[in-house]
Amino acid sequence: MAHKEFKKEDFIKTDEGNFQLEYTKSEIGEGSNLIVEEKNTDGTYSVIQIPIKRHNESIFIVVDQPIEGRIILD
Repeated sequence: MAHKEFKKEDFIKTDEGNFQLEYTKSEIGEGSNLIVEEKNTDGTYSVIQIPIKRHNESIFIVVDQPIEGRIILD
């Protein structure tokens, strides 16, 4: 499966106080099943459940605090 890694610095703070990461449908694909994993301190990954929002051609990953991790594209 393909994946895209992200860093804490990639997140942008929203007006609501959350942090979001934006991808376009062309980067991820339309209709893809997305799995978000957080990187642990030992370098392994754990699946987490967080809101994923879609608006027009964008897909947003929304978290309370920025995290290191990756998105698995299925």
